[in-house]
Amino acid sequence: MNEKTITNYIDEQQWLDDAGNALQPAIIKAYKSGGEAGQKLKNFMHGTWLGHPLHPVITDVPVGAYTATAVLDVLELAGHNKYSAGADVTLAVGLVGALGSAATGLTDWSATSGKGRKVGLVHGLLNVGATALYATSFFLRRGKGSRNTAIGLALVGYGISAAAAYLGGHLVFGEQIGVDHTATAAEYPVDFIAVLPENELADNSMRCVQAGEVPVLLARKNNKIFAIAHTCSHFGGPLSEGDLLENCSVRCPWHGSVFSLEDGSVINGPASEPQPKFDVRINNGQIEVRKAT
Repeated sequence: MNEKTITNYIDEQQWLDDAGNALQPAIIKAYKSGGEAGQKLKNFMHGTWLGHPLHPVITDVPVGAYTATAVLDVLELAGHNKYSAGADVTLAVGLVGALGSAATGLTDWSATSGKGRKVGLVHGLLNVGATALYATSFFLRRGKGSRNTAIGLALVGYGISAAAAYLGGHLVFGEQIGVDHTATAAEYPVDFIAVLPENELADNSMRCVQAGEVPVLLARKNNKIFAIAHTCSHFGGPLSEGDLLENCSVRCPWHGSVFSLEDGSVINGPASEPQPKFDVRINNGQIEVRKAT
């Protein structure tokens, strides 16, 4: 069974839509209930401060630790008991890392939709199952349970984690979740290019224009004109269909990312990458833009 067959099968499961419809609003509501502090925590979990999604950084901890545990456990089964203490330590590290991975993963998942949301939910459920097996293994190792049973549970957990990682790879490379959607745009103009007559952009308004093959968001706020990439870096949303905010920023209509119009920086996630900025000038009644220098 290839990747396309697996993910298409997941996409056909209605119960995943029902589960997503119940869980996703609860996560969003939980962050909103925290007010400004909740938004700051949400931004931290998304990785807006890092300029890169935080979740894939955190996942390296449990993946690496669980891999080390599997290797040490196999050595112990082969009769090398001196590795047992090391396996227990790496398992504990993996469990701690799994908590951070789950928190950041749920936060990112709350800003997904469609097939990506379904695949992401299965990815998360597999990781929950693997973590439960690892946790049981950890407590058996510390108690009087069978050492071989504990090792067996951990190895099954490792197999489930590998399946979850497989789906995680599809989320990035197949569903384009967590990638910068402005990075694959056509080449940005390095010289000024006319995009719109100045009198066609009213104050406190915005619209999408073309700078060659690149869609650009033009916004006029307090009689000052700004230009940033039109395609939202988070998931490709059309910023011109969003909200022009009072603090010289724009909110994406798809998942609510907020960007500064002045420099394209991320004010609020789920986006973690900034919007490319354009220099703007007025020449003979035409608004002209170029890639910011």
